[in-house]
Amino acid sequence: MGLVFFRTAALDDVVSFYTDTVGARVWHEQPDCTILEHGAFRVGFCAAEEAPETEGVLTFVYPNRAGVDAAHERLVDHGVDTDGDPRFNERYDIYQFFATDPEGRTVEFQTFEH
Repeated sequence: MGLVFFRTAALDDVVSFYTDTVGARVWHEQPDCTILEHGAFRVGFCAAEEAPETEGVLTFVYPNRAGVDAAHERLVDHGVDTDGDPRFNERYDIYQFFATDPEGRTVEFQTFEH
C-alpha cells in the first residue's frame, strides 16, 4: 500500500470535490491533512499557502465502462467541465475521460479493457 500527498491552498474545496463529486471517502484525518480513499487508491491533501504540485495526473480506475460512465455523469451533474464524453483510447486499450480539480490538477477516469 502507498499514498501520495499534495499541498493545497483550498483544502475544503479539494476534499469536497473528491468526496462529493468523484465519490472518494475520507480514510483518515490528520492535523491540516485529509487522506482520501477510492477503491485501492489513496491520496492525501495537506493545507498550505500554495498548491505547487499540480502537474501529473490523478487516475481513478473503474472495473468497467459503466463505472466510467457513472463517474462522468456525476461530474457533469456537479457542473464540472470534462474534456468530452468517455471514449475508447485504442493506443492504451482503455476507456477514459479527463476533468480538472479545483486547483487545476488533471484527473482521469478510466477502465482497462485488456
